[in-house]
Amino acid sequence: MLDVRRMQVLRTVVTSGSVTAAATTLGYTPSAISQQIAVLEKEAGIALLERVGRGVRPTAAGLLLTEYADTIGRQVAEAETALADLRSGRTGRLAVRYFATAGASLVAPAVARLRAEHPGVRIELKLIDPDDPLPAVKEGRADLALVVRPRGADPEGVRLLHLLDDTYVAVLPAAHPLADRPALALSDLADEPWVGSEWPGPCLDAQLEACAEAGFRPGFVVESEDYTTAQGFVAAGLGVGLIPRLGLGSPHPDVVVRRFTGPEPQRSIHAAVRETAPPQPALKTFVRALRDAADASGPQQEPPDSGSMP
Repeated sequence: MLDVRRMQVLRTVVTSGSVTAAATTLGYTPSAISQQIAVLEKEAGIALLERVGRGVRPTAAGLLLTEYADTIGRQVAEAETALADLRSGRTGRLAVRYFATAGASLVAPAVARLRAEHPGVRIELKLIDPDDPLPAVKEGRADLALVVRPRGADPEGVRLLHLLDDTYVAVLPAAHPLADRPALALSDLADEPWVGSEWPGPCLDAQLEACAEAGFRPGFVVESEDYTTAQGFVAAGLGVGLIPRLGLGSPHPDVVVRRFTGPEPQRSIHAAVRETAPPQPALKTFVRALRDAADASGPQQEPPDSGSMP
């Protein structure tokens, strides 16, 4: 097999016109240069140089290898530049998985920041509801995923970076007897029919755990698994529901939104990254932007309300 470094030595000899000049350029002795050329000729199985007076000139085989050496040299230089760009975050790819209600408030401003600070980085966004994105993060198919998880121990192979606690609010029909109250206790809804708004998983678990702490289990009469549709069911008088503030959007005109007194139900939102992921400037920028967006969205204010407050 041809040695690429010796091919570069040959290229220097050919372009400089002599072994002595090549030795001066490369910082070797003429003897060392001659030895490298001799080994390369043995590898090639053909003479590469011929003497002309005090210098040398390439044979046809020498010219051929010199051309390839020149191409290889340019490609190596391009590879070094591309690698430096990747290390510095000027190029590359960032794969992000997110759920719908985090899109507008968290992901959109983070993507805008990334494009401003790392315009050469390609970002791949994928909506993951209701799939669990953690396997993609652990296996390196995604660089970051937004997830809802209880605060505590990180899953194996994944590091969770807490962003914010998204509190739930009560959504009631506008004509509901409790609608005239400015705030409710979660236990006030214990005997009410409930409209479900969550897929089975961490978000629904957060609701059920809060209700269990308040001493009851909600009786779901209809499942929507979608916040907008859930508000429609509530507006029609089918029941009451809980919706996280990030998922509330513009409330339906026929519902009222009320906060809770005392401990509020909430879901904890985290950025999940691979525990062994190498440092990536673009990923660091994206996480910082997510945290800034989370800070901008909280502490969360009074929920918007289409119903009248007393």
